[in-house]
Amino acid sequence: MSESDGSDADDREYAVVLDVLAHGRSDADEPQYRRSPVAYAVAEDTFALYEMTLDDDADITIGDRVAIRPALAPGIDRGRQIDYDRLTDGAKSELEYVVEEIVDANEGRFVDFFNEAQPVSLRLHQLNIVPGIGDKLRDSILDQRKRRPFDSFEQLEDRVDGLHDPKGTIVDRIIEEIREGDDLKYQLFARS
Repeated sequence: MSESDGSDADDREYAVVLDVLAHGRSDADEPQYRRSPVAYAVAEDTFALYEMTLDDDADITIGDRVAIRPALAPGIDRGRQIDYDRLTDGAKSELEYVVEEIVDANEGRFVDFFNEAQPVSLRLHQLNIVPGIGDKLRDSILDQRKRRPFDSFEQLEDRVDGLHDPKGTIVDRIIEEIREGDDLKYQLFARS
């Protein structure tokens, strides 16, 4: 992923571009010659989805990492948060790959989820909300993390029998949270 604006200040939030429509949305009410270019992106921290109106000469392409807060990256005129259904088909097809790249780049954050997950209620644990983790795997994860914290996805897979592809389970849950939004009772990773 390339970065559209060189600084990486701690207070900035970034998103990764999923799709760019150089001639704007085809369902827009205005004639094509008046439509502004549009980009779709997913936030790295919250996995919120954005539709951004671009300047006509913006140099933003799929896979670019762009600033969204406190100020928008150069070339982005304005942006707004959207639901999954507003994404283009192209953006939807890129989403899983981009989420996987974000999880890879922030492995420690997601491994820490396994180290720090807590009960949600007397009968439900945050670990049980992740696809493929039932009571037996949950108990095994909790037992192993008491011995020592996990340092990587590879270590999780090696130390917890039956836990295959922990990174994939996190990616699957994030995608589910993005698609379902507020319809899901529990949001572990995606926040609007």
